[in-house]
Amino acid sequence: QVQLVESGGGLVQPGGSLRLSCVGSGFTFSTYGMRWHRQAPGKEREMVARISYDSGEKRYADSVKGRCAISRDNIRETLYLELDALRPEDTAVYSCCTSDKNGHYCGDGTQVTVSA
Repeated sequence: QVQLVESGGGLVQPGGSLRLSCVGSGFTFSTYGMRWHRQAPGKEREMVARISYDSGEKRYADSVKGRCAISRDNIRETLYLELDALRPEDTAVYSCCTSDKNGHYCGDGTQVTVSA
């Protein structure tokens, strides 16, 4: 079955950077589009970025555009999210997700906290 495991979150000061990782298994990673979502307490879940199976297409939410880079390594079956110039409002649980004809799948997420 599809499994997605995120890592790389933590506590960072405003203006800092983080690199999140997500390892996929149980599916043919190299043929799936992937997404990063985030959810802050009391807020709706937001799609942060998405990438096509071959990295040919990348899209970002306006809230992170210019401060964020999504990438993937299909050999290592790993998805990445580089977050720069972090702000307190970036505090959230970040999850990687994918979909196929059978449903939507997300990992448990990794907590990112931006605070001085």
